[in-house]
Amino acid sequence: MQKENIKIRNNVRILGEGQQTILFAHGFGCDQQVWHRIVPALEEDYRIILFDYVGSGYSDKTAYQLERYASPAGYVKDVLEICDAFQLEDIIFVGHSISGVIGMLAAIEKPEIFKKLCMIGSSPRYINEPGYMGGFDEADIDELIVMMERNYKEWAQYLAPIASKNIDRPALTEEFEAYLMANDQEIVKHFCEMTFKIDVRDQLEKLKTPALLLQAQDDTIVPYEISQYMHEKMANSELILMKATGHNPHLSAPEEVIRFLKAFIQE
Repeated sequence: MQKENIKIRNNVRILGEGQQTILFAHGFGCDQQVWHRIVPALEEDYRIILFDYVGSGYSDKTAYQLERYASPAGYVKDVLEICDAFQLEDIIFVGHSISGVIGMLAAIEKPEIFKKLCMIGSSPRYINEPGYMGGFDEADIDELIVMMERNYKEWAQYLAPIASKNIDRPALTEEFEAYLMANDQEIVKHFCEMTFKIDVRDQLEKLKTPALLLQAQDDTIVPYEISQYMHEKMANSELILMKATGHNPHLSAPEEVIRFLKAFIQE
């Protein structure tokens, strides 16, 4: 695809003029604006690439194809097409939640593009199985999807405080709820189902790219045990348990995320 088509499809924006490129990938239910507390501290020294997955933010929603985006492979393809269109190489990929996994799969497929990965609150499998605690029973996920179909706003109001986990800072919950409400609801439902039913545990050992796992405390969506599991399976990984709480430390504790990210980039 032509560069301009990719730029429009994924609402690609480029900031900063540094030599090192950082590609930020937002999590489920959000868009690139979710990085607004992180980017200002980095754009003076780095080249920043921001984008929206198809169906999110100001992406071209007419480009959404259910078959393509029914699995992580479609989103991986988007990431690699962005890298190809803008001739990105040796990049630092920063992915929140499901995007950490999408970045991992992209780095396995095209390792020459990726210098390092930073995975914030990511999980290869959310559903519990004998001997594996993903955090949710399958019935919980099914109920969540039914809630989305029945009353999307009620679902967003239910999920936002669970993800934010900062009761004394209601503005964070309101901000995350606003992200959930801003995107195409039908596409978000499909994205939700894809996210919470993935299983890419068999891919963890294939990753050779250095990876930083940032895990917040009291994360209901991705328990600490998941990050420990990933760290054990990923040979070239570093796990940091942050002081931040909840699933969105880039919103609740940006200074801490920036500090660890800068240290990781400069290693």
